[in-house]
Amino acid sequence: MITNNYQWYKLNTEETVKTLNSSNTGLTVEEAQKRLQEYGYNELVKKKQTPAIVLLLKQFANFLIIILLFAVVLSAILGETVDAVVILIIIIFAVTLGFVQEYKAEKSLEALKKMAAAMVSVLRGNKEISIDAKEVVPGDVFIIRTGDKIPADARIISAVNLKIDEAALTGESVSTNKISEPLTGEAAIGDRKNMVFMGTAAVYGRGTAIVTGTGMETEFGQIADALQKVERETTPLQTNLDSVGKWIAIGALALCFVLAAIGVTRGHTILEMLIWGVSLAVAAVPESLPAVVTICLAIGMQRMLKRNSLIKKLTAVETLGCTTFICSDKTGTLTQDQMTVRQIYIPGKESSDDGLIDVSGTGYEPKGSFHFHSTKTIVPPKELSLLLKAGSLCNDSSLELTDGNYTIKGDPTEAALVVIAEKAGLSRKDLSTQFPRIREIPFSSETKRMTTVHKSSEGNIAYAKGAAEIILNSCKYVFINGKEEALTSEYKEKIRAVAHQMANDALRVLGISYKKLSSDNFEKDSELEQDMVFIGITGMIDPPREEVKAAIALCNKAHIKSVMITGDHKLTAMAIAKELGLLKHGMALSGEELDKISDEEFNNLVEKIEVYARVSPAHKLRVVTALENRGNVVAMTGDGVNDAPALKKADIGIAMGKTGTDVTREVADIILLDDNFASIVAAVEEGRGIFSNIKKFLAYMLSCNIGEVLLMAVVILFGTFLGLPAGIIPLIAIQILFVNLVTDGLPAIALALEPIEKGTMHKKPRGKNESIFNRGVLFYIIVVGIWTAGVSLFTFKWALSKGYSINDAQGLCFVSLMLVQFFNAINCRSLDSSVFKIGFWSNKWLLLAIGFSTSMILAVVYIPALHTIFNTYYLGLKDWVFAVSVSSTVFVIVEIGKLARGLFRLRLKI
Repeated sequence: MITNNYQWYKLNTEETVKTLNSSNTGLTVEEAQKRLQEYGYNELVKKKQTPAIVLLLKQFANFLIIILLFAVVLSAILGETVDAVVILIIIIFAVTLGFVQEYKAEKSLEALKKMAAAMVSVLRGNKEISIDAKEVVPGDVFIIRTGDKIPADARIISAVNLKIDEAALTGESVSTNKISEPLTGEAAIGDRKNMVFMGTAAVYGRGTAIVTGTGMETEFGQIADALQKVERETTPLQTNLDSVGKWIAIGALALCFVLAAIGVTRGHTILEMLIWGVSLAVAAVPESLPAVVTICLAIGMQRMLKRNSLIKKLTAVETLGCTTFICSDKTGTLTQDQMTVRQIYIPGKESSDDGLIDVSGTGYEPKGSFHFHSTKTIVPPKELSLLLKAGSLCNDSSLELTDGNYTIKGDPTEAALVVIAEKAGLSRKDLSTQFPRIREIPFSSETKRMTTVHKSSEGNIAYAKGAAEIILNSCKYVFINGKEEALTSEYKEKIRAVAHQMANDALRVLGISYKKLSSDNFEKDSELEQDMVFIGITGMIDPPREEVKAAIALCNKAHIKSVMITGDHKLTAMAIAKELGLLKHGMALSGEELDKISDEEFNNLVEKIEVYARVSPAHKLRVVTALENRGNVVAMTGDGVNDAPALKKADIGIAMGKTGTDVTREVADIILLDDNFASIVAAVEEGRGIFSNIKKFLAYMLSCNIGEVLLMAVVILFGTFLGLPAGIIPLIAIQILFVNLVTDGLPAIALALEPIEKGTMHKKPRGKNESIFNRGVLFYIIVVGIWTAGVSLFTFKWALSKGYSINDAQGLCFVSLMLVQFFNAINCRSLDSSVFKIGFWSNKWLLLAIGFSTSMILAVVYIPALHTIFNTYYLGLKDWVFAVSVSSTVFVIVEIGKLARGLFRLRLKI
């Protein structure tokens, strides 16, 4: 059986055809049918997926959801219709959201299938026929023309100027020149120049190829297989909330049951205590927790959208906050994906400088200047005009201005030469009119050069550009200070040395030459490209994004490590990484070097490696897995199909919005709308802020709930020891439910809108398994819960001691409890800093929420019809002064605690 794991790129065409039991004229129709039976259709196979109904039912396998369903039933039985409806809406919202996200995750393979070719031209019995691409079999010979999608993995038999766009597979935007000759040594996918792969496309030239692998045996098939095998782990937030909900629910139900039972023994009726116990349980269980968390994450999504990050999965918002590694592609994310000429070398300038000329400006905007590398003196553009004119004319690309942005048409490398000419005021359009092209010899992978012939007032002239060594070897003369001189061996060595230095600096080097033609009688191609005049060389690179360097520096402050993973060459990757400040003390590995390292050794090294170059999809997946095995939270970016398995495996998969494929967008958690690394860092900051806000409203809700439960527990268990009349309780059932409605709703949601605190990105990311309830949060919940209970109990007892009736004492306790919780909400705006430090008025939503909730309190206090229902009365000025005074103590005591902790930390630093 034929397997695609064979190293076909090492065989010559004759050996390949023989191994595949085929011929240059293709398979016979009979043989093709036989192989179709043996190998099956050339398509990606979908594994059995979870039915939609099962995915939906899975959403109910959550302890908090089960408790909330129980609360719905009890509330309905007890006639609390509003509570029942609200809780039910919360459940439906949470379940629907989870189902939609999981259902969409099952659809990633569909996008991969869309990238396959529909029809293909094959040779069957030496006749060209068009067949459905799924009927292609190993050994088939197919024809490649410009614009064709490649139907399967194949070894090239013949190639004429063939260029293949492999960006979807390798992630590199520059098309690959294909050849038919065998290769020596090991070669990564991006270096297999005599192979073509399913899902890629021909952008230039023509050729023929023989199929080596189909369906799941292709590189695309391996990606599809990996994609379906990768399982997504639950996020840290999901794990935390599941645990929190479970233990809170169990604890609250158990305690309420015990208290209700004790209440019965103290003389209360079973029905009364059942209603009271259920009311207390509903108040104790944070049923609004899923809704508030969802709202908080949704608000985070909106904030991130404004910072160019589109969130597909809500929980990804929070997971970003504990990211420890960001693994990013190079092209377009760390760099601009706009090839730019950085240096020029023109022989003869050594007398004034070292001959190197730096070019300022980046990208396709034609702004910049020319100055000598060492002395920084300006070089007049007219001294460079011959080189710039030649580069612009020997060119098939163009520069266009659309909606204020400069874009190109054509090859990025050629476009860089057009842009640099425009920087000197030489428009390609004007040059083409002045010097019309009358002949060309197109670039080919064999000649590695392009030559064009143009009319001029002085006769016809040929311009050539290509690999520096090829151009240099075709020259007999050199253009120096306005005249042609013999190209001596000294000049050749100097030019080679400069080209070598540029290459070492990771610049893509092109040589440029010209030749004046003696007459209109065109020479043969071989003669036309001989005895030319060498003009100079250019060095270009895809430059780093200006804002990325600052973003990486911010990552360093935030203790997040940035890693480059690219399909580009190691030298280029290292140069860009050093310029960005990404590669400092760590290591750089190529895919070939990575293959030689054992898993155990790699797991020990993985956190020290900062650059991976010339990598395959399997390498990316291996990097992500190794980092996660070390306990890291990994964010992985990608745009090509090759990135999909690693994106799915990573804690946070980030797809490119501009250049990304549908496959990566399907599996990703986040889509970068501007393909910019800086936007990832902004998203991390938002993620940290969101988790901080989740902690704040959890601290608020639970300290309030604990305060309510403690108040009731202390009175029922120890009321007589505290001098309270036997059998009384400080709050009745309806009051408990009203407190729950007023304080657990709008104020908690408003805390989710809290702005990000300053210094958020100067802290270490929290641990992957770190609970929301660290020691500080637990301490806060317990202390404030006890204080809340204490203030409410003090109010109840004070009112009784002053001769208030039991109903009025309950009413004053009821109002004081809600006021305590409002002050607590203000405290929770920051669990570390003083409210006055972060800006007392900066969260207008919380102030509005407290204002609205206060109006609800005033309604039950001053509307006579509600007095009997809620056990309230007309509170006088003395009552309000007392209630506000005792309630505000929670604000004062917490502020003092924050100040003391801040002074203690400052003392430790000193």
